[in-house]
Amino acid sequence: MIAGTKILVTGGTGYIGSHTVVELINSGYQPVIVDNLSNSSLQVLKQIEGITGVNPEFFNFDLSDKQRIDNLRKIHPDIEGIIHFAAFKAVGESVEQPLKYYRNNIYPLVNLLDSFSEQKVNFVFSSSCTVYGEPDQLPVTESSPVKPAESPYGNTKQIAEDILRDTAKATHNLRVTALRYFNPVGAHASALIGELPIGVPQNLVPFITQSAIGKRGAITVFGNDYNTPDGSCIRDYIHVVDLAKAHIAALKNMENTAQGKTYDVYNVGTGNGNTVLEIIKAFESTTGVKLNYTIGARRSGDIEKIYGDVNKAEKELGWKAELGLPEMMSSAWAWENYIKQHPF
Repeated sequence: MIAGTKILVTGGTGYIGSHTVVELINSGYQPVIVDNLSNSSLQVLKQIEGITGVNPEFFNFDLSDKQRIDNLRKIHPDIEGIIHFAAFKAVGESVEQPLKYYRNNIYPLVNLLDSFSEQKVNFVFSSSCTVYGEPDQLPVTESSPVKPAESPYGNTKQIAEDILRDTAKATHNLRVTALRYFNPVGAHASALIGELPIGVPQNLVPFITQSAIGKRGAITVFGNDYNTPDGSCIRDYIHVVDLAKAHIAALKNMENTAQGKTYDVYNVGTGNGNTVLEIIKAFESTTGVKLNYTIGARRSGDIEKIYGDVNKAEKELGWKAELGLPEMMSSAWAWENYIKQHPF
């Protein structure tokens, strides 16, 4: 086990979590992972070791069990930071099963905060641009209105931000940075870790790669009559490695500014928007693989376009996305080919 500041990473074997664990190790931190493996694989730990040479300490339990969190804290009383990823994230499922999302995405957060309330901790929260809803103006900034959520999933992110802000204000032990992600895509350059959806992918890029490799049929583009250049929805896509590095920047910012704010939020994206059809064309041009897609009806809950102003993160965290669409598409395709040869 490596030496260094201990950081608890909840959901650390998941897509964004595993990439962030790699960046933590690369930056000299000592990650301690908690994951119930409900949406990930234990194999990811070996993949992380393959990239970094480090096999991070791992605990398999659900954060709804506060006693297990208390026990972990006794084993590792020197944890100085928490990066909280563990949450359900399928928008459509959250509409169909709202209580599942409120139970899973809110209770564990409260348990974490309660368990660690007696010690100083820097807390990085995995939030989402969904808190902005359908924005009135683009790009959205951190001061843009937080509108009524379009889904229970989005609402859990809003509620969690409220809980964290109120708790940080009430205690001297907690400092919080909430990162409002846009759309993470791609995979590690080694192709040893990447997005590993269970069942039919809910996100565009893994559906693209699975369609391209023959796991899925034609891609459905949900609507081509939006007020965008080609009629398809616009999103801000960010490479998952850039996103992982933003968590390191957030931790270091809290460590290096002892008298800073107790709670702050940052947009984490590229600052640029791309349409669904542009992403399809980018995959084709980068990989040379022709995609089969059809135009379908609009999908309930989808907003027309959103992308963020990321100047605050660049100015205050010293972080900026560095990887573009070619790296996003080529790494996602390399990962898809890797897991075809090495099934998880």
